[in-house]
Amino acid sequence: QVQLVESGGGLVQAGGSLRLSCAASGRTCNAVGWFRQVLGKEREFVAAISWNGRNTDYADSVKGRFTISRDNARNTVYLQMYSLKREDTALYYCAARPGLATKPPASYDYWGQGPQVTVSS
Repeated sequence: QVQLVESGGGLVQAGGSLRLSCAASGRTCNAVGWFRQVLGKEREFVAAISWNGRNTDYADSVKGRFTISRDNARNTVYLQMYSLKREDTALYYCAARPGLATKPPASYDYWGQGPQVTVSS
């Protein structure tokens, strides 16, 4: 079992930055992904990182603005978000899975609770 606890959500102005954290406990050698969801829409992939941090992947909409990283000594994965836009407003979830970092939400076994990120104009 893996437990995930996110933190760092909040309200930020467009163009600003925010960092989300995802702290894991339990089995920790997992790939981790960040996803986001807006009410009435499907959950979408944002970024993912392999368990050793060597491989990362990003959605086209966030490439160059978001950075995913991890500190395995702290069992924590981060999503640093820069140049935030109104369309980045969503609930952000981290998720974990054994094996490779992948994009489909359904491929992840464990999920956090989803802090809200709101970007105002």
